[in-house]
Amino acid sequence: MIQPKLDRIPAGIGSLADFEALAHDRLDPGAFAYLMGGAGDGITRDRNRQSLDGLELVPRVLRSLAGGSTACTLFGSHLPHPVLMAPVGFLTVLHEAGEAGAAQAADATDTPMVLSTLSSTPLEEVAAAAPGPKWFQLYVQADRGLTRALVQRAEAAGYRAIVITADAPISGVRDAERRAGFRLPPTVTAANLPGGRALVAGQADRVEDPLGDILREAPTWEDVRSVCAMTRLPVLVKGILAPGDAETAIQSGAAGVVVSNHGGRTLDTAIPSIRALPRVAEAVAGRVPVLMDGGILRGTDVLKALALGATAVLVGRAWATAFAAAGPLGAAWALKVLVEEFAVAMALTGCRTLADIRPDLLETPRP
Repeated sequence: MIQPKLDRIPAGIGSLADFEALAHDRLDPGAFAYLMGGAGDGITRDRNRQSLDGLELVPRVLRSLAGGSTACTLFGSHLPHPVLMAPVGFLTVLHEAGEAGAAQAADATDTPMVLSTLSSTPLEEVAAAAPGPKWFQLYVQADRGLTRALVQRAEAAGYRAIVITADAPISGVRDAERRAGFRLPPTVTAANLPGGRALVAGQADRVEDPLGDILREAPTWEDVRSVCAMTRLPVLVKGILAPGDAETAIQSGAAGVVVSNHGGRTLDTAIPSIRALPRVAEAVAGRVPVLMDGGILRGTDVLKALALGATAVLVGRAWATAFAAAGPLGAAWALKVLVEEFAVAMALTGCRTLADIRPDLLETPRP
């Protein structure tokens, strides 16, 4: 029996991971599979966490921490902490508050939100729901005119960056969603797209010819160059795991890259994000910001990512799971706790500011 959504954070909740059981009890099996499942056997999804857990911290002690801060600057904007809300599509599948409610949670915790192209709420309504900083995640459309229109709408609505997702020209093989029979409810649509239609896992049968017509209009580096040319906003490329792709992104005009394996939702057995991060950061060599997502669940995870070269991190399932259980309140609680844990981790490793977070805080600097 599906339990009602929570209107308060219950006693006994101590960490972000505690929300998984609560979300399980408040979502139907298909929606829970959509939230928590990965591609294939879930190997990459699980290894994102395992790789973070396998990195051991080497604290430095008795350093002055007076005047410490978690603040950072990203594309000219001062941020109180280096945590952003990663894009999650179709949020009304998880909670009726949808993307507008998630935006309010972001504002309550001074967290920039990256809104998905596959939002179930129009991007303009999300921008109006909460005034805080927002970026727009872009799936390049087969109709490149629609791609341009999405970028122009985001810019006009006050979004501060465009994040092109590069690692999902086709949906991954999501067995958990298939087993659960996941389908988008008829009331949930891709509100930013004409007719509200988008091909996502669970909406269509297995593609018979994945290298045929469906990928004829798949995005290329030329699309990155085109998007960079059509907007004044910084453009990031998300889904980078290879150093060579990071270099190509920069040469194509990208103002930043996001090391990501899509949360393990596209290609199973792909390298964990935290393992790819050091080599990508080395290739970028400080020319543009390097962000990372994949498996972030603790403040110590944020610290580890920054120690290996990330400028900031994006967090997806961690806040979305809390959102599924308790709506905007849950998402805000999760983000607040994550940032607090990060501040504690900084203090306990002798880091007064982000500049003090270096590879020598880790036993294995290159995992």
